[in-house]
Amino acid sequence: MGTISFHKELSKPSTSSPASSSTSSTSRTDTVNGSHEFKIKGYALAKGMGVGKYIASDTFMVGGYEWAIYFYPDGKSAEDNASYVSLFIALASEGTDVRALFELTLLDQSGKDRHKVHSHFGRVLESGPYTLKYRGSMWGYKRFFKRTLLETSDYLKDDCLSIRCCVGVVKSNTEGPKIYSISVPPSDLGQHLGRLLESGKGADVKFEVDGEIFAAHKLVLAARSPVFRAQLFGPLKDQNTQCIIVEDMEAPVFKDGL
Repeated sequence: MGTISFHKELSKPSTSSPASSSTSSTSRTDTVNGSHEFKIKGYALAKGMGVGKYIASDTFMVGGYEWAIYFYPDGKSAEDNASYVSLFIALASEGTDVRALFELTLLDQSGKDRHKVHSHFGRVLESGPYTLKYRGSMWGYKRFFKRTLLETSDYLKDDCLSIRCCVGVVKSNTEGPKIYSISVPPSDLGQHLGRLLESGKGADVKFEVDGEIFAAHKLVLAARSPVFRAQLFGPLKDQNTQCIIVEDMEAPVFKDGL
């Protein structure tokens, strides 16, 4: 029959080094893209409306801003004497320093796909995206197409022009580490172990304390106490561990510690 004595041990100061932390973040800049197709029917009747006069598309939304296409049948500049048509894309909503990429396309209506394209997309821009300072700011071409050539081209069909505009609004955001919050329920392991102890199922060791006998489980005791671990499984463990006498402890105190 083995014997075990309990003595209070003083806790040792922690010698572990302070924990260090490292964080990171990433800035991403990309474009929010959208397009709008604008058909101009009755081109012949629109001619002669005057230099600087325009036909505007309905507004369309891209990247949180409204935009509109402006077509000038007699050109935007008086110095060209209505020799060219002008085409522009304009910021139609409130905004300051809106950075964007643009593409203006006059569609070939012959089915040959020989479109006339002016684009920021797919190439390196020396000075970066175009910046529109305020509502009404425009990007485009005063001399988009010579009018005499336009009127004999495949871009004009049944007195109709078809224009497509693509807008890519530049957006930047910074991403940090994602933090997930998971609610962890309180542990009920102690309750389960307590019920197991009360039931006596699987008990493989007994303790005699102050004349009372207590049944217990070796693995549970070894996991909770280095003293029991040495007594039950250590190299110098007692040969007879079926019933261990515990000295220097009262029975109620031992029972509460199981």
